Amino acid sequence: MASMEICRLFVISLLLLNQLPISMGANGHLFSDYIGALFRNVTFSDVPINPAVEFHFILAFVIDYTRESGSPVPTNGNFSIYWDTGNLTPKAVQAIKAQHKNVKVALSVGGDSIDGQPVEFKPSSVSSWVDNAVSSLSKIIRDYHLDGIDIDYEHFQADNTTFAECIGQLITRLKQSKAISFASIAPFDNQEVQSHYLALWKKYGHAIDYVNFQFYAYSANTTISQFIKYYNTQASRYSGGKVLISFSSASSGGGLSPKNSFFEAARMLKKSGKLEGIFLWCADWSKGNGFKYDTKSQALLAS
Repeated sequence: MASMEICRLFVISLLLLNQLPISMGANGHLFSDYIGALFRNVTFSDVPINPAVEFHFILAFVIDYTRESGSPVPTNGNFSIYWDTGNLTPKAVQAIKAQHKNVKVALSVGGDSIDGQPVEFKPSSVSSWVDNAVSSLSKIIRDYHLDGIDIDYEHFQADNTTFAECIGQLITRLKQSKAISFASIAPFDNQEVQSHYLALWKKYGHAIDYVNFQFYAYSANTTISQFIKYYNTQASRYSGGKVLISFSSASSGGGLSPKNSFFEAARMLKKSGKLEGIFLWCADWSKGNGFKYDTKSQALLAS
């Protein structure tokens, strides 16, 4: 009789577990920090690193433009480095990864502007752009001992399909050659931007590991309830992906401010099992406030 009661209780426990929301326990521990775009003399070692999180530095940016003729012009996939190479060197990458085993380093492709002009995605053809991009980026990745790639094009002189094929084939080939172990994309809520990235996601989402969605591109008047709604909308659009929430550490950043509401929203998402990770723009700005929000973000993820 006692054994039958034990079996009954065991079955009931299994049934209760199966009724739990599938999101429970699905929180991630990834913290990503863009670095080097603003040339504010920030170094990897300046940034506090919590050993209990997965930490990604994202070097910003590499751009397929050249300044050789004066004004910047596109190069059809021949990328050059435009981050702070004085502080963020190959030796510095090796050193930070040796010191902190939880650190990986990626590069970000594109960005908003160069010398005040928009960085346009403007390939001559899919095949030529991909060949050039694979060649030039593989060399930079190898020289700098990098682990991943982030896609942050924000202006386009190509249709959705061309963008999807160029970026999708680029990521696929870099992964196949084992040049990188992860890839992310960084869209924001603009109709043209979203149409390009969603076309990419539809065909090549299986090759993309993280969606670094720019929630700080929303209005600075965003409320917590709106932020949660925005998150749910983007998580639905990039279905099956790991959508990271984000903020800007600049004093004039949009979206939810890290001074107060952002972390309340993050805790709410974590409580519901939806917090995949946090990224911020950027370490260059954070240096001015002693990296207090970088530290707070990592503590929340690690808790």
